[in-house]
Amino acid sequence: MSNVAKNESVPTVNEKDWNAIANSKAFKDLIAIKKTFIVPAFAIFLLHYLALAVLIGYAPKLASTRVIGTVTIAYLFALSQFAVGWLIAALYLVAAAKFDALTVDILAHAAERQGGE
Repeated sequence: MSNVAKNESVPTVNEKDWNAIANSKAFKDLIAIKKTFIVPAFAIFLLHYLALAVLIGYAPKLASTRVIGTVTIAYLFALSQFAVGWLIAALYLVAAAKFDALTVDILAHAAERQGGE
């Protein structure tokens, strides 16, 4: 559950104001900021994920090289995918706190406009 959902001080906005929020510069900026994290993170994970298949397909001898006992490079590479996934998740938690703060600001601004009408 995000901080916005748990935070009771988040302003409420009328349903009709959602279109105004979606068309606002602040909301478009929020979406752009989110994309600057999400798109590169997805690309990095996808390339890392596909690199294992490429390694096994095009360099099977390298992939089957034993590092420690029966543990191969391919096995270590596959395990590293868990580490990369957890790292991206941890980085997203940090970024999401900033996204949540911007969301609260957008909703507060919308609530102020609604109260002024």
